[in-house]
Amino acid sequence: MKPENKADFQRIIRATGYSMKGLKSAYINEAAFRQEVWLSLLLIPLGFILGDGVIEKILLVCSVLLVLAMELLNSAVEAVVDRIGSEYHELSGRAKDIGSAAVFMTMVMFGVTWILILFF
Repeated sequence: MKPENKADFQRIIRATGYSMKGLKSAYINEAAFRQEVWLSLLLIPLGFILGDGVIEKILLVCSVLLVLAMELLNSAVEAVVDRIGSEYHELSGRAKDIGSAAVFMTMVMFGVTWILILFF
C-alpha cells in the first residue's frame, strides 16, 4: 500500500513554523546573521527606492536576501561541525572555511551588483 501523501496545507504550516524557528535561532545565536539582518532592514527598502525599474529592484533586493540565505547555510554547517566534536580536525576546519568563503563570495556578488546598478 502506498503511504499517504503528506503534501497538504498542514505540512506547509509546520514547515513555515520550522523555518521561523530556524530564523529565530540564527538571530539569537549568530552575531554575523544579526548584523546582516539589521543591515538588510536598511538595504532592502533602499533597493526598492534606488532601483530604476523592476529588474534593478529585484537584483538589488535579492542580492541582500541571498547574503542572508548563505549566512544561514554557513551557520548550519558550523552547527553540524561543532555538534560532531570540539577537537580540531582538518576536514572540520575545511568545511567551516568553505562555508565562510561561500558567504564572502555572496557578499562580493552583492557589492558588484549594487555598484554596477547604482554607478554605471
